[in-house]
Amino acid sequence: QVQLVESGGGLVQPGGSLRLSCAASRSIFSILAMGWFRQAPGKQRELVATISSGGRTNYADSVKDRFTISRANAKNTVYLQMNSLKPEDTAVYYCSADTPDRTSGYLRSWGQGTQVTVSS
Repeated sequence: QVQLVESGGGLVQPGGSLRLSCAASRSIFSILAMGWFRQAPGKQRELVATISSGGRTNYADSVKDRFTISRANAKNTVYLQMNSLKPEDTAVYYCSADTPDRTSGYLRSWGQGTQVTVSS
């Protein structure tokens, strides 16, 4: 497993931007995939975006063309650039990392989460 620490959340007005960072406790070069999920009050945690070790990205339809996930292997960090933010983007955002596991195929680690609030 790997320890993950998110940062960059905060309060932003609709239409604004934020960049979230997720710092891993070790090299992310061999991590199968890293991602961002979010959970709004009273709702289930949902996928926002993922990026594979080869750089392939995947986005939820609700954030396509607004959010961009990227990774900086040299810094052991994954980013989520969020533009054109909407009130419905308000949630706690969690970073995830999938590492190989002989029994289950992979193990998913989670960060502690960072709050993003979009409001005027």
